[in-house]
Amino acid sequence: MSVRPHAVRLRRTPLFLATLAALHCAAQAQTSASTLQEITVTSEQEPGYAPSVGSTATKGSAPLRDVPQAVNVLPAQLLRDQGATSMQDALRNAPGVSFNAGDGQRDQVVIRGFTAIADWFVDGVRDDALYFRDLSDTERIEVLKGPAAVLYGRGSSGGLVNRVTKKPIFERPFGEVSLGLGTHDFKRLTVDLNRPIGENMAFRLNVAREKSGSWRDQQFIDRYSIAPSLAMKFSPQTDLLLQYTNAYDQRLTDFGIPALNGRPVNVPIGTYYGSAFAKRDDTTTTRVQSFTATLNHRFSDTLSLRNTTRYYSYKLDRFNTLPSGTTDPVRMTVGRTRGFVDRDESGWFNQTDLTWRNELGGFKQEWLVGAELGKQDKRAYTVSSATGFERVSILNPVSAPPPIPLASYLGNSAIPSNTTFKTAALYAQDQITLAPQWKALVGGRYDDFRQETSFERTLAPFSRTDRKFSPRAGLVWQPSDSQSYYVSYSRSFQPSAETFALSANNAANDPEITVNKEIGAKLDFLDGALNLTAALFNLERSGIKNTDPSNPARQINVGTQRTNGMELALAGKLPGRWDVSAGYAYLDGRMVKSLATVSSLQLPVGAAMPVQGKVAPLTPRHSAFVWLMKDLGHGLSAGGGVNYVAARYASLSNLVTLPSYVTADLAASYRTERYELSVNLKNITGRKYYVSAHGSVDNLIMPGPGRELQVALTAKF
Repeated sequence: MSVRPHAVRLRRTPLFLATLAALHCAAQAQTSASTLQEITVTSEQEPGYAPSVGSTATKGSAPLRDVPQAVNVLPAQLLRDQGATSMQDALRNAPGVSFNAGDGQRDQVVIRGFTAIADWFVDGVRDDALYFRDLSDTERIEVLKGPAAVLYGRGSSGGLVNRVTKKPIFERPFGEVSLGLGTHDFKRLTVDLNRPIGENMAFRLNVAREKSGSWRDQQFIDRYSIAPSLAMKFSPQTDLLLQYTNAYDQRLTDFGIPALNGRPVNVPIGTYYGSAFAKRDDTTTTRVQSFTATLNHRFSDTLSLRNTTRYYSYKLDRFNTLPSGTTDPVRMTVGRTRGFVDRDESGWFNQTDLTWRNELGGFKQEWLVGAELGKQDKRAYTVSSATGFERVSILNPVSAPPPIPLASYLGNSAIPSNTTFKTAALYAQDQITLAPQWKALVGGRYDDFRQETSFERTLAPFSRTDRKFSPRAGLVWQPSDSQSYYVSYSRSFQPSAETFALSANNAANDPEITVNKEIGAKLDFLDGALNLTAALFNLERSGIKNTDPSNPARQINVGTQRTNGMELALAGKLPGRWDVSAGYAYLDGRMVKSLATVSSLQLPVGAAMPVQGKVAPLTPRHSAFVWLMKDLGHGLSAGGGVNYVAARYASLSNLVTLPSYVTADLAASYRTERYELSVNLKNITGRKYYVSAHGSVDNLIMPGPGRELQVALTAKF
């Protein structure tokens, strides 16, 4: 695989700058043309595929064109047209996002070449429990690219994902019930019910129940989500929103397939490498409950206060058998490992945001001043056999694994840990109108983040405190209502262990630091019906922990990973009643400095290899997608899309390549005032491909689904 074209750098971008110049001219022509058109008054329209406002980037309702940072908003209509039921389904629509297999137990993505295991939020509040999220109570998904510590604290090297939930609506009652059926015994029922209660209260209930099979042998999904919410108006100035979520998910813990001779082993996509009795031996069960209270008070038209408190609990019971050992190309065997993980978490966060709109020094400004407090308690108990403690046939792996050896229960790695995370932070942000065509966004956050880990026997406890300041600054030039050009700088920090327990080899390590430098353009065409976002960025994470060559029991902060890249996103309406969502990403991600080494998983293993200069895992050089839906009139719509992902490396060894692939989907729907029938045919050619891998080893590669048909009937009332 060829993976070494010239790197894109901010200081050498003639092609990109020429593209921006061409877009500027096109947008200017569009602006001139639009001024000649007749102005008409129309009723409010649906947001379609291109909402103009997002809440994640500024914790407010700033127009996306005013935000000097790339933001991808995935609205409800797009997700509904595509028949999306999971975060992986949805995030295919965000350029620069690829997928990690997540140990077969959780949502996990790679954003701009950096893993985002804990960079999940719901309505702006951290949601870093390790589980699969249901979309039944999700209004839209916003992907904020680059470091976001200025408002959200630790993490977010490549970006973060924020789910914006459905909330009660006072104006009118409505409801819908939807039943979905499909290939592999897919069965899914959802309910969305909204009811005003008098003039000052409204209630909404979102429920989902899914029970399905899979293209993977023995795989199943059994889950439900219940999400009631209640909104209350105490006065025209004060309102309170109460939300509760109860989510259950059980499925096979599927780690995928091994590699052989530099490629995923050539077996049917359903081949399972765990236990022959997987429902007995290899399941993951998660239970998540959360309660959120959001209080809003408006002191005046220019001063408002919002306080959000969220409490959550999370329980994980995971049992797994996986092909994580070496592969033997002579005997055609692979080593299997068996283990279990028990995680029990609870925590709370409280955010207070004061927004003040004013005009100081002759400049129109919007200040956001806030504070966040939080505490999370996490217990983890993990027991695993030695890696590859038994061997099975690569081509016919079905067998019942032996029990986990008793010695595995007695080792230090099997001692339960209890970790507490405490967050205390202050932040401030100012959106400034410097002149009619110039705007600025500046802000900073100071975090006091404390980690304490103790063990239930033998081992000594560990603790550390990190105090970090995270800035963001951006400048926006808007020569017309349809053009916006920006430059920005942002920085975040990633604490040692971040969302897991501290240990002897990382407790003394300073946080890793990520810096993003970005220029871009946000352009409107067709009188704002079509939006184009272009971003060119240099993203660098430094101080990455590497094993100390002089002391293998210690880690030191010496590594640097860098991604130079470009993203394009197009969303909105085209002439002829077409809705479009399209994107492209070019990512040159690599480890530019490192003392770390990795070894092959294929026998003979050979000498360890340095990772310096290696390409970042699960980071395709090129990826692109396009989705189109046409309104045919009389309630009929039809369309489809194409998704392309270039070759990726399974891990930093760069020895195993996941081949490039193209998949295509079709969709059609018929809508009336009372009913809707939708049909989605996914991967219409039945293309065999590999959607993700573990990222840290060459095995554990996840095949993508084959051809699937899903039909949904929705009744509205």
